Amino acid sequence: MEAVADNTQTPKKNQAKEYLKGWVPYRIKRYWAYVAATIVAVGMPWITINGNHLFLLSFDQKKLHLAGVAFDMQELYLMPFLLMLLFLGIFAVTAVGGRAWCGWACPQTIFRVIYRDGIETKLLGLRKRIKNKQQEPDMSKAENKIKKVIAILLWSLLALLAAADFMWFFVPPEDFFQYLQNPMEHTVLLGFLLGVAGFLIVDVVLIKEDFCIYICPYSRVQSVLYDDDTIMAVYDPIRGGEIYKGHGQERHKEFTKQKELLSVTPTAECTTCESCVTVCPTHIDIRKGLQLECINCLECVDACTTVMGALGRPSLVQWSSEKETLRHEGKTNYFRPKVIAYFTVLTLVLVALFAMGSKKEHMLLNVNKTTRLYKILDDGMVENDYLFLFANTDSKKHMYYFEIVGNDKIQIERPTEPFEVGAGQKRKKVVVLRTSEMLANDMRKDVPIPVTIRAYATDDKENIVVDRQTVFVYPRADLIKK
Repeated sequence: MEAVADNTQTPKKNQAKEYLKGWVPYRIKRYWAYVAATIVAVGMPWITINGNHLFLLSFDQKKLHLAGVAFDMQELYLMPFLLMLLFLGIFAVTAVGGRAWCGWACPQTIFRVIYRDGIETKLLGLRKRIKNKQQEPDMSKAENKIKKVIAILLWSLLALLAAADFMWFFVPPEDFFQYLQNPMEHTVLLGFLLGVAGFLIVDVVLIKEDFCIYICPYSRVQSVLYDDDTIMAVYDPIRGGEIYKGHGQERHKEFTKQKELLSVTPTAECTTCESCVTVCPTHIDIRKGLQLECINCLECVDACTTVMGALGRPSLVQWSSEKETLRHEGKTNYFRPKVIAYFTVLTLVLVALFAMGSKKEHMLLNVNKTTRLYKILDDGMVENDYLFLFANTDSKKHMYYFEIVGNDKIQIERPTEPFEVGAGQKRKKVVVLRTSEMLANDMRKDVPIPVTIRAYATDDKENIVVDRQTVFVYPRADLIKK
């Protein structure tokens, strides 16, 4: 009898092994994605090009570093392009892969995996299995309470590191550690560091996945961005059967044939093992259909693949679209008009960002007229006073001067010599322009004469030059004494 049973089971086992051969769980793939995201997040603040960071939004230095180029706060016309890239990128990813960001790259998800699966389960054994996320530890045991405290302390250290890494995108690491040597002189920095770390501790230990469900606004936006070809974790009710009465039938009343098939319970393949339920970090049952709480971590796909693979059958939960898996209407269309439009706009924004970034001015100049409109000298000459603010945004010092373009009747009275501005420094100069010519002959009012100021670096005039428009106010003709 035993020999017969073994012979009967052998084909099924071989079939299961053949089906699962070469299969890599999405959980393992996500772990590699987490490693890549962590390397990028931790490594990016330390990467510099020609002394400038890869990305840094420094409120301390009032500068934006992007791809190794430093932009002054007056050059923050690039920020709208960065924001458009961020939001359009999220919209495009959501339209194609659902909440792929949430399950595969979101810091909240990564932190929860580190704390729950890494520290509590693998390291301390507070939880029994990674595959059961529904069962909370028995905190009535003193041993578990001690493990819980140790887990929180370990996570607190990691939270401080994560908070510091977050701050490095606003305060460069070289300044960050220097400031921390005198923390009482930099209380704002210290407060932000401890505040972010405290939030991460409360979030990961107490709020948990409720952050994804109730707090994160992304979950409220996702349903607007989805369509029938958006890939997500989808349960196949045609093969698996209708587990919850009303789900599937109410949602797709037009599919009469599917309803008839679902009502035939003997054909249902779902074993109701509940593996897809117990493994879900947001505590949902994917068999109910698309739900707000699903973060596309695909744990349910792995669980069902393991169970159904042992039976030599495909998983009932697939990372697929409603069109392909729920309705069986054909293959998912990845290159649909909406997706093409998203990526076209993203490409245009990216090209515009690089085009504008490549035209960075290495010198900024603000020209302001003083409160005195003009000064009339005894010999009939007229002077106008200005305040020029020069900013050297280059990585080295330069000698600056300027000239008047297209008007040889106005001369520079002051300053008479070029002047130096250090790298990243600003300098104010009082400028006096003078004319001995009759620029206007109006007996009723003063006349503003347009003037173009061309400022340049005397040591690099070809590359560092800017033009600014201003006016030279010429007085009424009856005020000029000849």
